[in-house]
Amino acid sequence: MHHGTRDELLSRLTETVGSVTVAHPVRVAVDGPPATGKTTLADELATLLRSRGRHVVRATIDDFLVPRARRYRRGEYSAEGCYFDAHDHQGLNRVLLDPLGPGGDRRIRHAVYDRTADAVLSPPAVTVPAGAVLLFDGVFLMRPELIDRWDLRILVSTPLEKTVDRAVLRESRVSSRADVERRWRERYLPAQRLYSTLARPADRADVIVHNDEPQRPAWEIR
Repeated sequence: MHHGTRDELLSRLTETVGSVTVAHPVRVAVDGPPATGKTTLADELATLLRSRGRHVVRATIDDFLVPRARRYRRGEYSAEGCYFDAHDHQGLNRVLLDPLGPGGDRRIRHAVYDRTADAVLSPPAVTVPAGAVLLFDGVFLMRPELIDRWDLRILVSTPLEKTVDRAVLRESRVSSRADVERRWRERYLPAQRLYSTLARPADRADVIVHNDEPQRPAWEIR
């Protein structure tokens, strides 16, 4: 386990991405429970990689949700629904991960769904260079439907209780504390525990980032 500054962590992750040798774009999963800081980490890593001349594609699981009616068919607070019904893994593989993989044509779409409008999206396809890096953040990225699609797997870890406090802070403008806490305790956190049991993400990660204190992170590289 290494402890260091934020900059040291990002520098080390940049080196790790650079050390992946594949004949197609490097597909990096940045996985972790909600409110662990994985989106921030992926954004920071994207900035650093771009500054070093890499072509970076940023994408997120939130653009690969299924429509609300399907997503909440077991109920808005269902943990099983959160894990089994929320995301379009087939669409993600078809429009983004497989085209970037071995034998893919590198013609990708960044999204299949618009969360705000609850509408299916089909943005124009773009072609990316073979030396590109995909930084993809989201929940449940090491599940069986996706695990083989990644060339590097980063797991961002924080005590689950801490994520509740962060979520309350983050969502206080739009939701009451009681509502955020209920969603976290009934839906998101039990879904994460279900994921840990079924998919064992900590065993599958190449890098684990302990993000309890974002400015003083700890990390282990397998």
